[in-house]
Amino acid sequence: MVNIALLSRWHVHADDYAREIQANDNLSIKLVWDENADRGEKWAEELGVPFESDLQKVLTNPSIEGVVVTTPTNLHKEVIISAAENKKHIFTEKILAFTVKDCEEIYNTIDQYGVELMVSLPRLTEDYYLYAQKVIDNNWIGRLTAIRCRTAHDGAVVSPGESEGWLPKRFFDKEESGGGALIDLGAHPIYLTNRLAGKVKKLTARMNHTNNFGADDNAVVLVEYESGAMGILETGFLSKGSPFQLELYGTEGTILIEGNKIRQTFGNGEWSTPDNPPEALPMPMEQWASAIIDGTVPSINKSDVINLTLVNEIAMKSNKEGCWINPS
Repeated sequence: MVNIALLSRWHVHADDYAREIQANDNLSIKLVWDENADRGEKWAEELGVPFESDLQKVLTNPSIEGVVVTTPTNLHKEVIISAAENKKHIFTEKILAFTVKDCEEIYNTIDQYGVELMVSLPRLTEDYYLYAQKVIDNNWIGRLTAIRCRTAHDGAVVSPGESEGWLPKRFFDKEESGGGALIDLGAHPIYLTNRLAGKVKKLTARMNHTNNFGADDNAVVLVEYESGAMGILETGFLSKGSPFQLELYGTEGTILIEGNKIRQTFGNGEWSTPDNPPEALPMPMEQWASAIIDGTVPSINKSDVINLTLVNEIAMKSNKEGCWINPS
């Protein structure tokens, strides 16, 4: 059994991760810390575990073996490095850090102290992604010429009589979150297309502040890949009922994914669904537990994490400068 401390309820997925731990026979929640003491005390009471206001006391506690970091994103680097230096395994929410330089510093510390770091990129475990990757790997649609991915929800849509949407205002605090829709929900289209389309040659991004909450609530990134393929990545907090969409277009066929439904055509004008799509992989939390306990190598890796930050970093620069930017 791996004893876990939960570090902050800032992120909206913090409760999801607590439930995943409770459902895992190999993990056990023992402590809660939060930079907001009132919020942390309430959470600890709900979970039936102690609250500790001093982060260093949590990290130096010899009975704690792992931590789940769902702090504001601007605290990730400090908290994760400190956790690693105290030889705690770390599970954290996307994105790892605001810059590639900071990510590299985190990974250098992880390697130095020999702990397991998992960043939650859950759609890389889904059956539809695995099928799309199989299609690419087997060249079933020929040369990939275009890819489009959209993930959006209505978290910033303000209902009549309300002052804000269901997404907390803290998600629009640029100091804490580093941005808005793109850096958070837009991570899914970024890391999926990074895997499927390969290295980014250059990109241009536009991030709108439609509701003037302080950070972008609607964003589009246009990408040119080194392969010559083009990409359209879309996200936002202003779309009610928007389905997840992943589209791959090639010289010999097309794959269309909406929700978890897959349609395909291989150039003969007929559409079909796959007979035997791959089974989904274990979720990131389960992969993290397995890596700690028996050394299983996770499917989500350092390259996925750093390339996610890379695209975010240059997209921010492109939006600010109003031009195409390359990663170098």
